[in-house]
Amino acid sequence: MSVGELLIIGGAEKKCPQGEVLNLFVDLARRRSGAIGIIPTASEIPEEVCEDYIRTFHQLDVKDLDILSITSREEADSPEIRTRIESLAAVFITGGDQSRLADIIRGTVLHEALMDTWRDGLILGGTSAGASIMAHQMIVAADTKLEDDKLKVELGAGFGFLDKFIIDQHFSQRGRFDRLLSAIAENREVIGIGIDENTAILVKNDQFKVFGEHQVLVIDGRNSDFVEIIASENGSEELTIANFTLHTLTKGYRFDLIKRQLIKKGKMK
Repeated sequence: MSVGELLIIGGAEKKCPQGEVLNLFVDLARRRSGAIGIIPTASEIPEEVCEDYIRTFHQLDVKDLDILSITSREEADSPEIRTRIESLAAVFITGGDQSRLADIIRGTVLHEALMDTWRDGLILGGTSAGASIMAHQMIVAADTKLEDDKLKVELGAGFGFLDKFIIDQHFSQRGRFDRLLSAIAENREVIGIGIDENTAILVKNDQFKVFGEHQVLVIDGRNSDFVEIIASENGSEELTIANFTLHTLTKGYRFDLIKRQLIKKGKMK
């Protein structure tokens, strides 16, 4: 069996029967037997977050839900957690703080079970922090021009379902272009993917396709021959780069993650 699809959402997806992104997640989950698991660990108010998703999934005629209320590494390492994950059709990781997600889950039995079961076809969805955590690396902190004239970003380790990618979310709505560009400038072999709110990419067979309301931006610095970061006397940083490739994709367009190029509209492989 091939690995499961990844539905990576830029946050603030519509939680209603007409919401395209969550409808897509449910459709994917229905191809497999088992419940939909919800992991609200990224949030400091997990009960409230789960209430929203439980209500929405019920509206989408999903009754079989498993809430994995994991708040500590001890719980993430519990003996029964692997069995619970292996019984699921899909898992949805909610928003919040991606550092909190990594601190509690990364490297535990839960993380290993997610990875192993995904390799056997488990559908994984993640929104906001749950989107950023999907990649091998993620942005955990940033001082951007939007705030205080600094481009410096701090990267941390994610769950690793995607290698050599950095996912950023709430992208256009929170003015995160500078921070993703800075992250890729310092890691030019990595592809940066910025996903707008109520927008998602569905990753399958080394491609992704865009769904939802807005757009996805891809930053590729692999062919760059010049990057210079200058620190000024007041502590700010300014970036000069050359030969970065920028792609923007809207609904229906696909991107080849191996060839690093746009694919015209059509069915995924």
